[in-house]
Amino acid sequence: MQVKSRHHLRSDAVSEIREALADRLGVDLAGDSFELVELTDTPFDLVLVDGDPDVLYYEGDDGGREPFVTVSGANAHPPERGVVTVDAGAVSFVSDGADVMRPGIVEADDGIREGDLVAIAEETHGKVLGVGRALVDGDEMVGDAGKVVKSLHHVGDDLFEFAV
Repeated sequence: MQVKSRHHLRSDAVSEIREALADRLGVDLAGDSFELVELTDTPFDLVLVDGDPDVLYYEGDDGGREPFVTVSGANAHPPERGVVTVDAGAVSFVSDGADVMRPGIVEADDGIREGDLVAIAEETHGKVLGVGRALVDGDEMVGDAGKVVKSLHHVGDDLFEFAV
C-alpha cells in the first residue's frame, strides 16, 4: 500500500465527514486539519485528522464512497451507535481479520441495517478491534450460527500500521 496523492480537504468535504460520523455513529470529530491520502491498491482512501489516521472513505456496493472511522479513529473517538460487541473468545479471530460469527457476539446496536459499516468492539474494555460491513440487521446478529459481519479493517493490518 503506497500513497498515490495527498491534499487538504475543503471545508465542505470536512463538514460532510463530520455530519456523516455524527449521524451514523454519534461521533463528534474535532480537528483543525483534514488531509485526504489516496492509496494505491486498496478499496479505500485515508483521512488524516490533525495528522492521525482517524477516517477512511470506504467504497460502497453502489460505487459511492462513505466516510467511517478507522480502528484507531474509533478508539480515539468512541462511537455511540453502529457498534457490534464480541466476547473474549472472538477477540483473537477479529484481531486477525476474521469475519464475525453470531456465536461470538454479545450485543449489537438495533439500529444497524444490513450493508451498514460497523465498529467491532471487545466486551471487556470496549476497545474497537475492527471495522466491517453488516451482513444482517443488528437485531438479527446475536444467535447460534452464521457469519454476520464481513471484516474490512482490523488491528494489526496494513492500514492500522500505516504511517505517513
